[in-house]
Amino acid sequence: MVWALGIVVPFKLYEHAGKSGYMAIGLCASLPCIILPWLLEHKADRSKPWSQKYWVKANIWIAIFSFIGNYFWTHYFYTVLGAEYTFPSWRLNEVPITLYFMTHAYFCFYHALSNVVLRRTAYAVQHSPRICQWLTLATVVFVLAYVTALMETVTIAHFPYYVIKERSKMYTWGSVFYAIYFWVSFPVFFMMDEKPRKVWSVWEATKDSLASGMAVTILLDLWRISFTDSKSKSSTLPWLS
Repeated sequence: MVWALGIVVPFKLYEHAGKSGYMAIGLCASLPCIILPWLLEHKADRSKPWSQKYWVKANIWIAIFSFIGNYFWTHYFYTVLGAEYTFPSWRLNEVPITLYFMTHAYFCFYHALSNVVLRRTAYAVQHSPRICQWLTLATVVFVLAYVTALMETVTIAHFPYYVIKERSKMYTWGSVFYAIYFWVSFPVFFMMDEKPRKVWSVWEATKDSLASGMAVTILLDLWRISFTDSKSKSSTLPWLS
């Protein structure tokens, strides 16, 4: 992911990429999320069955959540915020397939970072009253989600094949809209295997990822019918249009 933002985008190497090139970029971004944890496996995971390894469950959780995000939620950006991808690509439900892989890499990074922040926050306030702990964690999640969404919005703005009709609107309301993903996902993902006495199964990781996806879908559509123009409200669901 770092090389994509630090090399591919600044040096405009994407100008030489066709459909196969973009697909290769997506695969090169996402595959290390699986290969590196496997090759550099922590000793705590080595003796465990595959289904109990944390990195396996984490990848399954992120894969499901990012697939839902691309297949369904990208259409909210198309219809509510007027965004569009114009680069050559094979598509699934009108979303470039390479984005499914790129999103997996992005989300693995975001959620690994959020876990560190939330864990340190929880440790720092562990002796505070329970209500203070909850309020502190909720505030950290809120801010972290918005900053994450805003930073990605700013960085992708340099990619010319992501067309945005109203750029200022995307930076403000669009970032809040995108942050909804992480307001749900950061705390739910954080809970997985966080307590030593409660080890999640692959099925539990799958259920929680699907539940998080449903929660985000509801919140995004509530946004659509509450804060958008009458045309967007009266139209069908974005991912069905």
